[in-house]
Amino acid sequence: MHSRFSTLLWLEELNAERELQEFTIRGALLRKGASYLHLEVVGLAEGRPNLNIGDKVSLKKLQSDGLEMEYIGYVVEINGEDVGLRVNSGFHSSYLGEPLDVEFSLNRLTMRRCHQALELTKHFHEILFPTRVVPQTPQWTEPWMDESPTTESGNESSASVDMKSKATQTKAAVGKQTAKPLPIKGQFFNTDLNPRQREAVKRILEGECRPVPYVLFGPPGTGKTITIIEAILQVYHFLPSSRVLVCTPSNSAADLICIRLHYSGFLHAASLARVNASCREKEAIPEVLQPYSRAGEDLRHAAFHRIVVSTCSSAAMFYNVGLQVGHFTHMFLDEAGQATEPESLIPISLISEMDGQIVLAGDPCQLGPIVKSKQAAAFGLGVSLLERLMANPLYAKHDWGYNPKLVTKLIYNYRSHEALLALPSKLFYMGELCFKAQRDIVDSLCQWKGLPKKGFPLLFHGVRGEEMRECSNPSWFNPTEAVQVMMYCSELATKLYNPVPLSDIGVIAPYRKQCEKIRLLLSKRGLSDIKVGSVEEFQGQEFLVIVLSTVRSGKLAEVADAQNSLGFLDNPKRFNVAVTRSKALLIVVGDPHILIRNPCFRALLQYCLNNGAYKGCDPPQ
Repeated sequence: MHSRFSTLLWLEELNAERELQEFTIRGALLRKGASYLHLEVVGLAEGRPNLNIGDKVSLKKLQSDGLEMEYIGYVVEINGEDVGLRVNSGFHSSYLGEPLDVEFSLNRLTMRRCHQALELTKHFHEILFPTRVVPQTPQWTEPWMDESPTTESGNESSASVDMKSKATQTKAAVGKQTAKPLPIKGQFFNTDLNPRQREAVKRILEGECRPVPYVLFGPPGTGKTITIIEAILQVYHFLPSSRVLVCTPSNSAADLICIRLHYSGFLHAASLARVNASCREKEAIPEVLQPYSRAGEDLRHAAFHRIVVSTCSSAAMFYNVGLQVGHFTHMFLDEAGQATEPESLIPISLISEMDGQIVLAGDPCQLGPIVKSKQAAAFGLGVSLLERLMANPLYAKHDWGYNPKLVTKLIYNYRSHEALLALPSKLFYMGELCFKAQRDIVDSLCQWKGLPKKGFPLLFHGVRGEEMRECSNPSWFNPTEAVQVMMYCSELATKLYNPVPLSDIGVIAPYRKQCEKIRLLLSKRGLSDIKVGSVEEFQGQEFLVIVLSTVRSGKLAEVADAQNSLGFLDNPKRFNVAVTRSKALLIVVGDPHILIRNPCFRALLQYCLNNGAYKGCDPPQ
């Protein structure tokens, strides 16, 4: 494992360096600001190039004597395609707008941390490649007092289901903090958890199979984060010697965990620390998390909080303060499917390989880690630890189901209308997802006049548009589709009876240029508050309405997508994320004659045709 992943990391790094060299800008004209020089980088929003705060940039200028002067700048701001560079004050004041050659440098910090984690986990073979489960003495032996009459068979009244989905199971369930009486041992903090969620919490608390990782398999809208919050609270309150490290691949996911813990009302403020990377701007940290972030600034002090939240990469900072392995007793890795395996090993290396408890929460059927090197991806760097373990016989599904000591699969979906749930459930989740969403929300657009079939809130609008590019810009756009998307958004947002709030509409498009064109059209209609972005920007989020523009329309569409690793056509996981974000209405705008070549879109097209939910151009025969 060590030599394999070490090689793959070098391949990814070499690819990243080569890619950055290709994005060298000749004769760039920088804009002078009060504090920084500002550089426009076309394609930045699509990760071409991929820049982060703190990255080094070389600015080269040819002198009159033929010598080349090189100045070093550092990325301090990124706003869309505008990059703010901090440079030497003398150079900043003397710069008069002359053209410069701009070369980007690779920030190796996360890569170095991954290499270090590989070294530290060389002896973790029983954790990373488990072949058997040796039961340990449970950490929890108290009886459970399940207060809710909820049963797996689903014999609940619809009123109780509605109440639960509204109160506890959606992304919007973040509200005012209240001080609440603590439950006694054996009771749940959140009494509205369903049977699968309760089962997961019990297994995590018992920790019977530690140090072998426990997997919480959470398909879209099934309340995975709610379950993790409950498990963290149980461990914190009822395993008094525990110290919990919670990690995610991204800052936004780590912030969400922190906010949920804050608003649970069951934590003392001094128990939680949010550790941020030193390059993270204070303004980027949500205001409610500022006190916890201050607590996380002194790493040695932060490490002795009972609950520490950080990104996977930032967890490596604990190596620098000399923490003993096993300092943290529990490690929760949320959104585990989005981290490369070496990235996952950074926090895992802080856990005792003898007695530590590792919980991996995520969905191997949604978007995995972003890997740019085709060679590294081909040899497995794009496969997360979660996905690899789920293919291990110990974690795989058998005729009788999953081993309950190692895997709990959540199946109750609290997000989407059953018509929107049926296809992804069949394609990705063995048809096991059960509809439990709040009826008045998911039915709210079933009678919308734009639906070909009332009561079936799904629409495939076939458009034979034309894909285009502007000059040398590699990003595609489709004007016909952009106009159609704008018309649907306008129709929904301005309808006479119960117009849809702009914040409840999301538009997904696979190309930055298409997003740009759609935003422009929406702003002209006064609809600029509608979120428009790539599918990656929507993972983990939910909207009442999702409008999906697939853009590609032409013979070369599939070839180009495969080459650029963009778009929907080559990635079933991207398709799965895109079609599972909506609660009450999904509109797909695209060329059916191109999309039919892809198995997932072919299934969607057939599903819509079978249910009378297709309109637009003649469908393919």
